Amino acid sequence: MTFVIITHVPHILLQNKYFAYGPYVREMNIWTKYANRIIIVAPKTDAERTLIDSAYEHDSIEFIPIENFDILTVKSTLSTIFKIPKVSWSIFKAMQAANHIHLRCPGNVGLVGSIIQIAFPTKIKTAKYAGNWDPTSIQPWTYKLQQYILSNTFLTRKMRVLVYGEWEGSSKNIQPFFTATYTEADKLPISKKVILERINFIFVGALVKGKNPMYAIQLIEAFAKKGNNVRLSLYGEGIERPLLESYILKNKLGKIISLEGNQSQETVKKAYQNSHFVILPSDSEGWPKAIAEGMFWGCVPMARAVSCVPFMLDYGKRGVLVTLDLDNDTKQISDCIFDETIYATMSTAAEKWSQQFTLNLFEQKINRLMAN
Repeated sequence: MTFVIITHVPHILLQNKYFAYGPYVREMNIWTKYANRIIIVAPKTDAERTLIDSAYEHDSIEFIPIENFDILTVKSTLSTIFKIPKVSWSIFKAMQAANHIHLRCPGNVGLVGSIIQIAFPTKIKTAKYAGNWDPTSIQPWTYKLQQYILSNTFLTRKMRVLVYGEWEGSSKNIQPFFTATYTEADKLPISKKVILERINFIFVGALVKGKNPMYAIQLIEAFAKKGNNVRLSLYGEGIERPLLESYILKNKLGKIISLEGNQSQETVKKAYQNSHFVILPSDSEGWPKAIAEGMFWGCVPMARAVSCVPFMLDYGKRGVLVTLDLDNDTKQISDCIFDETIYATMSTAAEKWSQQFTLNLFEQKINRLMAN
């Protein structure tokens, strides 16, 4: 089987191996187990490999590089107009060679791919929509267009679209799905996490405005001002880092807030195990892996009610749905912190729920998708 991947994720060529964002590659290594040959159509970057990047594990990979493009400014839009024909042709030729077409959405490359796949109605296809599928949510028009094309069973045939959450009125090709990080072997007996002296919070994600890392810092700052012994460790990199560093320095928060940067999966895993809460107050999410990962290790999650997050947190029974209102959120979290029974109940419920979604189950599900 020739398995073709169409993605916007930048790839790095190093020592005859292709590297990309670790969580994405680890998932793709499961999909590609069932293929004899892989064709990847994606942007290529000369950036240095970081600790968060991983390599594909396959003996037969053909990589077709395409240029990055966007329509964020007038200049980039004009540039995109000239890039699109070549990008489209590369995607079309790869799809011609495919037995199975796999789209990664949402994104600019995913949008082009979702349009071109219409020309291949008889080929088996899957699309992983890693963003917020909620039809009522406010999203860029390009995302809405991708949702429309993918869910239209006249335009999009022989495709299963994997989305996070169950949404009323979905077309028959829309399939609720999940993602996973840990295996059955990673599971430990359910243990009761206890808050003793210091309360440890962890944030894992890109340091970008949409993830609201500044709000996470200000929330912990508010607790510290009330005399609580708290600490927040932020794992990830992004354009907001200088702003966050400046805020931490200006407000003398260096003893309670640390920016850890990108770290290995093992390092982050240990950080989850030593934390009481995992916080991710994002404006938009699909299936927030940081929340699911933290829950796996008994962290009580704190996240906004976007996409399938309310379902993950059982509408507040196994986590705190934050609102970006400091007074309201500090009260909610205080109720959890200072009531041992509430905290223990939430922590145990979070751990039990998340440990259902292992890589073992994930691989079984993908195996079925690839077999049909």
